Amino acid sequence: MSKKNDILKSALKLFADEGFSATSTNKIAKSAGVSEALIFRHFKNKNGLLEAILKEGEEKARLLFADIVFETNPLKVIEKTLELGEKFMASKEVADFWKLQYKIKWELEQYGEQKMEPLEIALTNAFKKLGYEEPKREARYLLTLMDGMATRFFLQKSYDLKLETEYLRKKYKQ
Repeated sequence: MSKKNDILKSALKLFADEGFSATSTNKIAKSAGVSEALIFRHFKNKNGLLEAILKEGEEKARLLFADIVFETNPLKVIEKTLELGEKFMASKEVADFWKLQYKIKWELEQYGEQKMEPLEIALTNAFKKLGYEEPKREARYLLTLMDGMATRFFLQKSYDLKLETEYLRKKYKQ
């Protein structure tokens, strides 16, 4: 692994665990086993480092979303959307990225609603094909539920994400 990747990985973990504002570049450098100057050489500043992490994570999310966006079976669109939570928690690094997303939503008042737009469109189309009276509202409702479930997952160690996802699977089976 390159030093740049070591920095990204350490910063992601620290930002997710401690918050962006509370994490110094010095702490990231120590965790990554590099000099603080190397962080500035690669990323200019802490904000540049955060931007690099978010860009990398968003690219991974786009790949996950593509499978849903191009699905033509409406029930599979819903099922694949519900599977996202489990996929996001499948690895520590992916879970840390989403934990960071939830932290910066409040800490930096930065929330990329547009990131979820492709999913909302795919779900709206799926609910429309399934004959829902208000497909756009149902899509937003499901995404809001999933957002809340993810927030509880990160805040409450005892929260059973799989159990709640299973409930939604039953709700949306036709």
